[in-house]
Amino acid sequence: MHVPDLLRRFFAEHGYWTVAIILLLENAGIPLPGETTLLFAAFLAFSEHRLTLWGIIVVGVIACTIGDNIGYWIGYRGGRPLLDRQRKIFRISELHLRRGEKFFAQYGSITVFFSRFVFGMRIIAGPLAGVLKMPWKKFVLFNFLGAVLWVSVVASLGFFFGSRWDWLMTELEDFQLVVAAIAVLVLLILWRKQRRRSVHAR
Repeated sequence: MHVPDLLRRFFAEHGYWTVAIILLLENAGIPLPGETTLLFAAFLAFSEHRLTLWGIIVVGVIACTIGDNIGYWIGYRGGRPLLDRQRKIFRISELHLRRGEKFFAQYGSITVFFSRFVFGMRIIAGPLAGVLKMPWKKFVLFNFLGAVLWVSVVASLGFFFGSRWDWLMTELEDFQLVVAAIAVLVLLILWRKQRRRSVHAR
């Protein structure tokens, strides 16, 4: 059974709980199709009116925020060994993990904010922030803001382009690349500013 058909059945039986559970587990560190789920929920809100766009956004933001906090505390308590076991069990690439560590070490807050737009990073962002002992209050703030932006953008795309579902799924990959490029650009700008400050401080 294809993912959209499976999701349609889950939505028919469980409604918003499908959005909540899948997004919560994905953000806690389990590789599930959170983005596809969010898009499809919004598509059904457009085409079948079983759900509402605002309901999807509210449920999605809450689920993402709670899921990432669960991931954070798992990483905080379990440390890097637990993250390595998680990576092996769910076949998360070592490359994603190394990139995540590098970005978090230099720009933790911005990385948390933008990580949801990149599939591999979305899964490990919470646990990795915990492993690296990012201050929890800062994590909560940028985690929540990132959730609001990601859920709102993705759900709105699924709703307003609901009549062009096939086209949307094809173009989504390009959209992710653009967002990732913007995130990298922001990180580079911040890095250059930080480097200039270090030079002037000397």
